[in-house]
Amino acid sequence: MRSIMDLKDYFRRIGFSGRYEKPDLATLSTVHKLHVLSIPFENLSIHCGEKITMDLQVIYDKIVHSHRGGWCCENNFLFSWVLREMGYKYTTLSSKVFNLVKNEFNPKDTHLINLVEIDGKPYISDVSFGVWGQLWHPIEMIAGKDQPQPAGVFCLLNDGERWTLEKTGRKPLVLNEAFANCSLVNKCLTKTMYSFTLTPRRHDYFLETVEYLQTSPESLFTKKSICSLQCPTGFRALIGWTYCEVTFKPEDDVDIIDMKDIPDGEVEIVLREKFNITLLNNLTPKNQIAAYNI
Repeated sequence: MRSIMDLKDYFRRIGFSGRYEKPDLATLSTVHKLHVLSIPFENLSIHCGEKITMDLQVIYDKIVHSHRGGWCCENNFLFSWVLREMGYKYTTLSSKVFNLVKNEFNPKDTHLINLVEIDGKPYISDVSFGVWGQLWHPIEMIAGKDQPQPAGVFCLLNDGERWTLEKTGRKPLVLNEAFANCSLVNKCLTKTMYSFTLTPRRHDYFLETVEYLQTSPESLFTKKSICSLQCPTGFRALIGWTYCEVTFKPEDDVDIIDMKDIPDGEVEIVLREKFNITLLNNLTPKNQIAAYNI
């Protein structure tokens, strides 16, 4: 049953109880942070027989009422509705994600982000990159400026037409030696995330991409079942059967990574207890080799 889309229900979902009469940066930063601390980045629908759609009402019901998460075309598309309802001036953009294995940008624009203008200044608000690259707050569009956040230092570069987002993090310290050389751990400190132009995009621009990402055997998302959620001290992730808890330790310039494999029968328990997700359909975890890490 399709519900009425209500901003107050979304605010309850993320735990926001503040005032929002004025579309300012402080309010946006608060709502952005609460979103990433409450709503997982996940693609579990693909691995339990559900269709992922660009129907905003369906996305709203899934995330707000069914307490699920989503990938960028769900989370950031929903967030564009939140921005509109709150009175922000925004533009939806598309971006090419950087493939850390091939060391090049993916050819398709697969990542949806929002540009928000506040008091004449543009900011990128991205609530759905997940794991190591998740912004906790919007970043100002200034080329070459280091912008520290809990996950590390973000920096936008600009070549005149394209903007590129990079993040410099900390040294990973893996507690369990069995995972010391796990492909999910990327020891590179500075990582390129994605690049974009300022060409506005309507939601239907992403329809073909969404279909490709959830059906193609070449898609990262068909190769791995992913669920990640930012936490006050870092983030947690379940990729296939591997559960990770990452604790940010900026004072020691390290991120502490605790990893373990979860038995089949406990995967849905972990989803419920660590991510507050209860699936309606049976999940088939997947963790094939693909360009993805924490």
